[in-house]
Amino acid sequence: MQIGLVGLPFSGKSTLFQTMTRTHIDEATLARQQTNTAMVKVPDARVDKLGEIFQPKKLVYTSIEFVDVVGLKKGDHTSTQFTGAFLGGVKTNDALMFVVRAFDDPLYPHPEGSIDPARDVAILETEFLLSDLAMIENRIEKLRKQVHKVQDDKLKRELVLLEKFQERLESEQPLRTLKLDPHDAALIKGYQFLTLKPTLVVLNLEDSAVADRDRMVAELQEQYADKGIVVDAFFGKIEMELAQMEDADAAEFMKDYGIAESALTRIIRAAYDMLGLISFLTFGEDECRAWTIRRDTPAQEAAGAIHTDLMNRFIRAEVVHFEKFLEHGSIQACKDHGHWRLEGKEYVVQDGDMLTIRHG
Repeated sequence: MQIGLVGLPFSGKSTLFQTMTRTHIDEATLARQQTNTAMVKVPDARVDKLGEIFQPKKLVYTSIEFVDVVGLKKGDHTSTQFTGAFLGGVKTNDALMFVVRAFDDPLYPHPEGSIDPARDVAILETEFLLSDLAMIENRIEKLRKQVHKVQDDKLKRELVLLEKFQERLESEQPLRTLKLDPHDAALIKGYQFLTLKPTLVVLNLEDSAVADRDRMVAELQEQYADKGIVVDAFFGKIEMELAQMEDADAAEFMKDYGIAESALTRIIRAAYDMLGLISFLTFGEDECRAWTIRRDTPAQEAAGAIHTDLMNRFIRAEVVHFEKFLEHGSIQACKDHGHWRLEGKEYVVQDGDMLTIRHG
């Protein structure tokens, strides 16, 4: 699963990418490449705790891929300058993260001449909306000719759906604000519509704004409450310093600034959740591990995330939720209190379930 980072020049997008992924990309590479990718571990305190309890040989965390989509240059805020190469780099991602500047720096003047996060979000949203609309208009024109010649129910359904999309976009609303049933979602999956992708806006704040973070996030969230966008924030310079410190030094540094947790930890978790993903846990002396599945996945299918043999030979799943396990301290205590149970293949796995798969 991929999350694409996009932003106007000097937004701090590449800084966020390099800090999250603990990579370094020089200016020459940034200028030459259209995308930079890296896998990021999703922080999970539950795995850490299971490691303390079971003392396994290794801990394994789930991960997601972040993509730094480069290609926008100063002044690239008109439809003619959002190039096909740039839009193509954005379309291939499963979700998007808009990095928006909320700091002033005379060494790197904002390409629009002033600091206005809401305006910057609107620039990106508008261009993506226009891209989707142009694609839909072209497709509708072709579909109408095809439907006139060939009576095909699938083509008719697609035409009706795209006309609905066109109406939504012409009212300046992104497609993510529509609720699609699974059949419709599958029908238009290949289009990779930009405004249909889950979107997280991340404000890049200056160090002095630590006390104002919640207010600034709330204000922007209110402006985009009807657009299906989630807003968060990070402090670019602070996070860069934290990424270069040992854990103990980082904890002391955050305490001095009054920061409860690294914004990157929260943003990575938010991105994971935005993709509709959850984690179930396996445990033992060899390893304690988080496994990625989509929300509402049945137990038999979840077993397949571990190994296809477990799915094909699935009998039952032994289940206890992490919070109940932590409360009682052992599997036996969970059994004694009725929190350990056997579930069949149709059981919908919950985030934080600890599973042991019984199989043939």
